[in-house]
Amino acid sequence: MGCTLVIDTSYGSIVGVVGHEPIVETDSRTHVERLQVNIARAVDEAGYAPRDIDTVIVGTGPAPFTGLRAGIVAAKALAFATGAELIGHDVLAPQAQWNLIRRGEAGTLGDPETRRVLTLAVNDARRKQLYFALYESPLDGDGTGESAARTLIAMDIDYPASIVDRVNAVVREAAAATGGDIVVDVVGHGAAKYADALHGIDHLGDVTDASVFDQGRRGVEIFAADAALAHTHDPQAPVEPLYLRRPDAEVPAPLKHVLGHEGAGRKD
Repeated sequence: MGCTLVIDTSYGSIVGVVGHEPIVETDSRTHVERLQVNIARAVDEAGYAPRDIDTVIVGTGPAPFTGLRAGIVAAKALAFATGAELIGHDVLAPQAQWNLIRRGEAGTLGDPETRRVLTLAVNDARRKQLYFALYESPLDGDGTGESAARTLIAMDIDYPASIVDRVNAVVREAAAATGGDIVVDVVGHGAAKYADALHGIDHLGDVTDASVFDQGRRGVEIFAADAALAHTHDPQAPVEPLYLRRPDAEVPAPLKHVLGHEGAGRKD
């Protein structure tokens, strides 16, 4: 039986084989350097060899450039070398699934017939901004949320105060259209950092500064299951990084002319 390897570098780094405890690096200064070592260690500790890897699932962000790129490149190289299937998945959508499970276990989910649980999934984008998306969590028969979350605000990057305004507009429209009780939970890294602004959200529920990957072995399983579900819906989705922000690099200006000399223009 093959193994499914999960790699994510959208916030620190996590490497784990589904069914086993992952290896987590929270220091962004070293996680890229340790990534290859941790991949080998995770596979070995799970009792597998590289040839046993049949699926590689990688987080595609949204996240800052450098760390995210390292994880995706590693996943692509590993999949190419082993012949494993490569699946990319964003790190925000699984937050809705985890939030639903979290509430269900805490007994705070409420009656799905009369209460709508929305998840504002976030990830710290730095520069006083957040990556975010707003989801309505689906419910199956046992309340574990095994179908895809419905997107109410597509993935984007913005300042917290602006996010609050955008979420409130959607919530007001939803409340007017369907009635009933609505609660909006904020889940993800950066939630606590911008809690003051986020408390302006109408019908605010929990503010949880944690991600699905902070849940250890179970978090890896939730992420992998959500990625597999998304892959069945769109098997041709490209495995590319989600940056959502223009790169800092700019095209250099031409060389200045000196003392009337025509100078050397920059070549493409």
